[in-house]
Amino acid sequence: MDSEEDFIRLPRPGDLEDVDAEETPAQARQEIERCKELCSALEQEHAKLQMAKEAAEQRTRELRKEGELLLKNFEQQIPLNKEEEMTWQMDIFLAKDKENRLRQEKQVLKTKLEEVKKRVLCEDPATMLPALPEKKMVFKGLVTNKEDMDKLMLTPLIHYPVLGGSALITFEKTEVAQRIIEVKEHMVELSYGEELEEVERCRMQVQAGPVEILVPSALEMGLIRSCRSILVSDLPSLGIPDEGLLDKLELFFSKTKNGGGEVESREFLDDSGQVVLTFVQDGVVEQLIARGHVEVPIGKGKYKLKISPHVNGDITNLQLQPSRCPRTVLLSGIPDVLGEEPMRDALEIHFQKSSRGGGEVDALAYVPAGRLGVAVFTEDSG
Repeated sequence: MDSEEDFIRLPRPGDLEDVDAEETPAQARQEIERCKELCSALEQEHAKLQMAKEAAEQRTRELRKEGELLLKNFEQQIPLNKEEEMTWQMDIFLAKDKENRLRQEKQVLKTKLEEVKKRVLCEDPATMLPALPEKKMVFKGLVTNKEDMDKLMLTPLIHYPVLGGSALITFEKTEVAQRIIEVKEHMVELSYGEELEEVERCRMQVQAGPVEILVPSALEMGLIRSCRSILVSDLPSLGIPDEGLLDKLELFFSKTKNGGGEVESREFLDDSGQVVLTFVQDGVVEQLIARGHVEVPIGKGKYKLKISPHVNGDITNLQLQPSRCPRTVLLSGIPDVLGEEPMRDALEIHFQKSSRGGGEVDALAYVPAGRLGVAVFTEDSG
């Protein structure tokens, strides 16, 4: 609002009376116009004030709503803060409880660590080597590279199932076997040695295919040393029954004055002449292994026996790869029309003939229909 319109001076009643007495009609009309303008300005001012009042009332209502909303949020926030406080207190309680449990676990682990340190010899394969049983060996062959000395050399011994009505035939030359496989189907004469007309001859058709087997390409073994068992070797050959010898060993090693303890079990290892003794308590094995050798009375004499760690080995990783036998052919679809021996002879005669694409046969195995055989494949030294 302009400063000129802020204040409007109105004439006093006495002033109007003085003016009325003296003014002319023209002046009266001017005064009327002036009053009209004044009235219009007052109406405009009233409208502006009314609008400002409504705006103020609207703002008041908005502020009242905002206040009510803030109050409601504040009232809702109070229980939330209490819940958060309770949650924090619970977290603090759980943290303290977890800390106590971790301390207990730490103490348990510390105790176990001490036990492991006492038995560390049981888990270190490097400490086993000096105490392993001695075995006389004769070296025949070539010295390998130093890098290959710690590698385990595998000699394959593959068991291959042979179904009935099949035969395995091994040729002396690889190229012969490959020719037989390429032909796939062969007509085998069954009446060799007999003078018959062509129409009277008997033949059979067989299928030839490769022999595919799985051979190990990589092998990993894990060695675990027993902490309660020992290996007793260098046992004398006295003609004593095994049970009698086991009784004497158990009797000797069960005495604490001999460095032993209560024996839980004893057994002979197959085809080794060695005995495994297992004790009830821990700590006995280390003392005996540290001695290396022990003189044990057996019969009328004393014999120096070697004490070694007892090691178990488990295969931890075995990788296989397919391999095809280069000189062996699988013959299938053989009908049961001849005895086992005549059928074997007929097959060998047929596949030895160079006119049939064959050659010298190194081995032949035939399994008649209705039966099942197992062929053993070894490494081809040729």
